[in-house]
Amino acid sequence: MADGTVGRLGFIGLGVMGGRMCRNLARKSGLPVIAYDLDPTRVQAVVSANVEAAASISDLVARTDIIFICVPGEPQVRTVCLGAGGVVEGARPGQVVVDMTTATPNIDREVAAALAAKGADFADAPVAKGVPSAEDGTLAITVGASEAVLARIAPYLQCMGTDISHCGDTGTGQVMKLMNNMLIAENVSAISEAMAIATRAGVPRERVFEILSKGSGDSFAMRRHGSYMTTGEYPDDMFPTTYQSKDVGYALALAKSVGVDAEGARLAQRRLQASIDRGWGHLYAPVMYRLFE
Repeated sequence: MADGTVGRLGFIGLGVMGGRMCRNLARKSGLPVIAYDLDPTRVQAVVSANVEAAASISDLVARTDIIFICVPGEPQVRTVCLGAGGVVEGARPGQVVVDMTTATPNIDREVAAALAAKGADFADAPVAKGVPSAEDGTLAITVGASEAVLARIAPYLQCMGTDISHCGDTGTGQVMKLMNNMLIAENVSAISEAMAIATRAGVPRERVFEILSKGSGDSFAMRRHGSYMTTGEYPDDMFPTTYQSKDVGYALALAKSVGVDAEGARLAQRRLQASIDRGWGHLYAPVMYRLFE
């Protein structure tokens, strides 16, 4: 699978998603991976025969040809890429940087321009479908890049995902990922309403989920997020409410910039914020349902 022009891969950001993605990249690509995270325990968790720890971001950049980044959001992308000792500072001609963070189109276009000035290429390639798909390498990945850059990175994206969609030029991968996460949040908000109404009207919660997941109202969100509402268990090692709120905030800013009144997304965001205010921000996002209990 390895491209003959690529000797080593880099991976920055080894959290709940990134750590799993890094392991799949190392296992399937056939190339050594140099890994970095601010938390050394996360680095040690992925170090193996094929994964080596970097001493710093600049060390990683100096030793790799394609660099993947998966950090919490726009501020971290800015620091990792544009900060002192960051990716852009050490970039060289021919390198490719792939941002797999869910961030904003604007930050990725800014990073792409800075890299272009150094002769390096860029792609935004945020991921969807959550922790289970990160674990088994079946993520959905939306890519914003030129055809040439996509062709170069596609074999490595396929180590982490099974649904690779080319959305257009730089930034468009982020646009589509934000729309995905906005829709998930609105779905979870609507499912919470339906669960609350049906249970208060006398239908057992387990039956509500079972019946709705068989009808035309079924969806990925119903089957994944609705199942957690049924059990009432919201893990703290899944996609947290704070991250969902962050992504909907990015989506709302994008909607405003293009003149769309995203009323449904605003309602979902209010409910996400209410969940955070109650101390549930670290829990899996369908914890929103507790607002109705």
